[in-house]
Amino acid sequence: MSPTSRPATGASLSAARRSREVADTVGGPVVDVLVVGLGATGAGAALDAAARGLGVVAVDAHDLAFGTSRWSSKLIHGGLRYLASGQLDVAHESAVERGVLMERTAPHLVRAQPFVLPLTPLVSRGQGALAWAGFRAGDTLRLAARTARATLPAPRRLSAVETRHLAPALRSDRLRGGLLSWDGRLADDARLVTALARTAAARGARILTRVRALELTGSGARVRDETTGEEGVIRARAVVNASGVWAGDLVDGIRIRPSRGTHLVLRSDRLGPLPAGLHVPIPGETNRFVLVLPQDDGRVYVGLTDEPVDGDVPDVPEVPETDVGFLLDVLGSVLDVPVHREDVVGAFAGLRPLLDTAPSDRPGAAPRTADVSRRHAVLTSSEGVITVVGGKLTTYRRMAEDAVDAAVAARGLAAGPSPTAALPLVGAAAPHTLAGVRAPRRLVRRYGTEAPAVQALASREPCLAERVLPGHPVTGAELVWALRHEGALDEADLLDRRTRVGLVPEDRAAALGAVRDLVGEVTADPR
Repeated sequence: MSPTSRPATGASLSAARRSREVADTVGGPVVDVLVVGLGATGAGAALDAAARGLGVVAVDAHDLAFGTSRWSSKLIHGGLRYLASGQLDVAHESAVERGVLMERTAPHLVRAQPFVLPLTPLVSRGQGALAWAGFRAGDTLRLAARTARATLPAPRRLSAVETRHLAPALRSDRLRGGLLSWDGRLADDARLVTALARTAAARGARILTRVRALELTGSGARVRDETTGEEGVIRARAVVNASGVWAGDLVDGIRIRPSRGTHLVLRSDRLGPLPAGLHVPIPGETNRFVLVLPQDDGRVYVGLTDEPVDGDVPDVPEVPETDVGFLLDVLGSVLDVPVHREDVVGAFAGLRPLLDTAPSDRPGAAPRTADVSRRHAVLTSSEGVITVVGGKLTTYRRMAEDAVDAAVAARGLAAGPSPTAALPLVGAAAPHTLAGVRAPRRLVRRYGTEAPAVQALASREPCLAERVLPGHPVTGAELVWALRHEGALDEADLLDRRTRVGLVPEDRAAALGAVRDLVGEVTADPR
């Protein structure tokens, strides 16, 4: 096995490691930083603090990427939408962080994605000109962020023939052409979080899933091990609350305005070949689009909505039929053959943790969540708990850095500046190195330089080379790897987060028995 095919030293998360570290941590010595929440921002904060040499414990009541971080569009945005709404600082920050991910920290997980905006009769020439100006402005953002042209190609105009070549499912009647643009695209948002957590673990952080924070103070937390029901205390010099839409449940005075983003899941053959994604303009909106996002697993995502959510925040948001109908209507406005409700094989919704900065006694209706700023905020409670809220997936690293900066300053911790803008995640390597990795391209896009190690599992045990589900590319080897190295504890972790088989209920049900048997076998022989 080549040196690049081994798991990074100390980066392997497993049930056995979790049990040891829970026992050592709860009721144990004081740590420098306790992070609550293991989505992208929380895992990023754990990595940031550990990379500065601080002692770190990070906990989550469920699993890695259990919340909002697994429900995104899987895109790493350059900030074009924020530029259009005048949020220049957010737009620039997004473009910079996109470049960091694509060129330095995670080039194995983030690659360039082409998008076509079809110029149909529903898009006036004025709207088309405005969209083109926006794409050109987005390219200026790329230049300002110093992201190479080789990483993100320039936008360009397309003829009607070129547009149909990139999206054959489009209606050809009166199609004037299209606009081609590029953005960053994740292989999988949950895989990014897993890579962050494993990189933090390699730096000494204790990553503890199934550990629920019941109460936070400036000096630690009362927690419960959800696998045993036992309660105890984790003591820390600084506490970072990165629990997203649940942040206000743990710290008084934090008001979140959740915004629901819904996506539909279709089979790829329903839309035919899609060499590029689609930007489908939403009627009546100047800078909002429905996205059509082809995946590598025989599926296509169509999204997304931006609707305010009232009431209690559920662990897993439900998708209302109104969202499904809206997305199908917009999609149908450009397709030659409409997609019907029965063609939707799955759907998922995520809740964006937008910070509510309006006065609590504001009169009248609240502004649309689509208009609420995506700026993040770092807030310190009267007890000294640092809470980081707002923002978006693309800027998780900057959010994490700002939160740890605040913790270091407030508690006088001995730590230097953040090194994470230049710190590769596990599996990362330069593009020419990734191109030379001897493993299937699909595995390289998900595991980077560790792909040969995943492949080697199937070489040693041929039964692991078999697909978990007919028509879906995930193999048994990937599931074993997730159990031994990526902190998966049960079949839900495997089906719903380490892989995305569970996004289609029918597929999840078909794979569940075999996956459950595999979990039992690996648990009995963890190696």
